[in-house]
Amino acid sequence: MTHPGNATSDLQVARDVLNTEAAGLLSLAAGLGEEFGHAIDRLASATGRVIVSGMGKSGHVARKIAATMASTGTPAMFVHPAEASHGDLGMIVAGDAVLALSNSGETTELADLVAHSRRFALPLVAITARAESALAQAADIALILPKTAEACPMGLAPTTSTTMQLALGDAIAVALLTRRGFTAADFRDIHPGGRLGARLRRVREIMHTGDAMPIAPPDMLMATALVRMTEKRFGCLGIVGGDGALLGIVTDGDLRRSMGSDLLSRRAGDVMTPSPRTIGPDALAVEALLTMNARERPVTTLFVVDPAGRPLGILHVHDLLRAGLA
Repeated sequence: MTHPGNATSDLQVARDVLNTEAAGLLSLAAGLGEEFGHAIDRLASATGRVIVSGMGKSGHVARKIAATMASTGTPAMFVHPAEASHGDLGMIVAGDAVLALSNSGETTELADLVAHSRRFALPLVAITARAESALAQAADIALILPKTAEACPMGLAPTTSTTMQLALGDAIAVALLTRRGFTAADFRDIHPGGRLGARLRRVREIMHTGDAMPIAPPDMLMATALVRMTEKRFGCLGIVGGDGALLGIVTDGDLRRSMGSDLLSRRAGDVMTPSPRTIGPDALAVEALLTMNARERPVTTLFVVDPAGRPLGILHVHDLLRAGLA
């Protein structure tokens, strides 16, 4: 039987749930101790994968934890505990470590997986709410969730407990990420698709090179420089010295500021803005976007230079748009 509600009461229910779960997370954070570091030691020592398992709602959380670990540099996979008892234990081999989730710590379906980990001396880390439970007692390290109320009004539906499991799984994944020195470049290598992959592409992958670059010597007359600037279609012209280093840049704004009857007879080096904003070829595409959008003076193009300041390529904001960054 359903009861009619109203927006005010629904909103209060939502706030109560969020406040209850937030309190659980604060309690979890406050109670973490040195056993967390020991758990990370055990999981980081695995030469194989971290096998994450759980039943029911804990199983859904376990799947997400395994996915987060795998995407942040820790080889991991979810194994369903019931399927493990019917042959999938063969997936769990020497070198693996096991992370088992059970709020009660008495989940029957986990028994064979736990026994398998003990038989082959695999590191076993448990996440449970009961220190005296069978799972906690069998584990090498047990991370005990604090005793907090579930957010459901009957106190029965797994809500706060699964939120704490999920958050603790994130904490484990990020701690392992930090231990491994996992970088944004590593992240990009295993996230090549979508907008995230685009943001983590290197500048060298999308820059224009060679004859496409609009460059000129400082003594080129502006009558010629304007023709070259128009041909290259970047709305700018890089001014390069005798040593090949980028000295400055001529932009549409420089042309407007220098507008006069003598503009075409002036030299490009006299019109340029010196020391333009540049970026290196190994910078991430998202860094290029941030550099272009610098608050004090946004720009639409960046020259890509080597450590000596020599142009290697040029990047336009449209290149970043085509790559899916914005």
